[in-house]
Amino acid sequence: MHHFKYSKGELHCEGVPIGDLVEEHGSPLYVYSRQTLLDHFSRLDKALTDLDHMICYAVKANSNLAVLNTLASQSSGFDVVSEGELMRVLSAGGRAGQCVFAGVGKTEQEIEFALRKGIYAINAESIPELERIDRVAARLKRKAPVSLRVNPNVDAKTHAKITTGTYENKFGVPYEEIEGLYARMSRMKHLSIRGVQMHIGSQLTQVKPFVDAVRKMVPLVRNLKEAHALESFSIGGGIGIVYDPALASGSAKWWKREEAKGILTPELYAQKLVPLLKPLGLRILLEPGRFIAGNAGILVTRVEYVKNTGKKHFVIVDAAMNDLIRPAFYEAYHEIVPIVRKRGQHVMADVVGPICESGDTFCKGRPLPRMKEGDYLAMLSAGAYAFTMASNYNTRSMPAEILVHGAKHALVRKRQSIRSLWRQERVPVWE
Repeated sequence: MHHFKYSKGELHCEGVPIGDLVEEHGSPLYVYSRQTLLDHFSRLDKALTDLDHMICYAVKANSNLAVLNTLASQSSGFDVVSEGELMRVLSAGGRAGQCVFAGVGKTEQEIEFALRKGIYAINAESIPELERIDRVAARLKRKAPVSLRVNPNVDAKTHAKITTGTYENKFGVPYEEIEGLYARMSRMKHLSIRGVQMHIGSQLTQVKPFVDAVRKMVPLVRNLKEAHALESFSIGGGIGIVYDPALASGSAKWWKREEAKGILTPELYAQKLVPLLKPLGLRILLEPGRFIAGNAGILVTRVEYVKNTGKKHFVIVDAAMNDLIRPAFYEAYHEIVPIVRKRGQHVMADVVGPICESGDTFCKGRPLPRMKEGDYLAMLSAGAYAFTMASNYNTRSMPAEILVHGAKHALVRKRQSIRSLWRQERVPVWE
């Protein structure tokens, strides 16, 4: 479900032609749809109406202030993993009291900042971390609200680099150790037990792993609530998106077709999980990122060269793996379409970037219209884990970002100037 579609042969974001944005702001260029962000948030929120719940958007998915502000306007909570992300949320109008702080390596400075700002909960992941939080809270003469992250040892059957819920992963505390550790937490003078948390992985497109994990957790959560007066149970994030639906309208019928194929939708997610969660009588937290932002963004790129080697047809573009690393890092699929619809015979093409790495490839052997220098392509579903994972590799500046609202658009991040990339560097003068 998204608001990118062709109108009179030209790709639009909501009411704005992508070609107009590229002409004004250049390429590569990230373009986000505000309405898509709102639709995805409200769809999930509505599906969970029968639960006392709080959606805590995972800031790491897309941390642009305009995106965060759009969600804060809907009273969204936020899932942060660093002091910097919490600062971003506060700068964008979010409230610390609606934030959870995750991650295995929180520093003392980060913990202190979160406590001073009034974080809703710190999701702790180890005994040493609990001890550190206790020390910091003692120094500040306050109690730290803490939830412990449980590793339920449930295999989410997702990509190896984004699975988090088995004992092979670095996250959380083993299920079997939890009750003893909560008893230990209850004796720490400067900790206040807020709840319990889990997260089994990202980009899950089937409901069964969520059901398996929640069913395993429910008896444990019930015992912890009785023993320690829990307030909340966070079931994590991980709701996936469809990266390859073919460019289609964002109508409800599209969702119904996907649900008929067994692909996860908010309605199916709620239908299966609400009956398991509601009897607990707890506030249910969830931490989606990709589901809200993934299909709300595209990366637009210019064709620089078309190269034929006899065996391969290469479309060389000005975007690179430093702008969108997911294909190189995760072998991820992104649908790639021309911003001006082309008719005629397709050719099997590799779309590649200019970086001197063989991995700088967006697709291989993909049927695409015949492109020429100066044409533009859009890489869809680039709203999550795209710009936030970008870098300045090869001394390349990061793209500009645009947010579209109906027929209006705003530049929400300027393109970096190349000279700014070494502004903080110094050449030493040796005596």
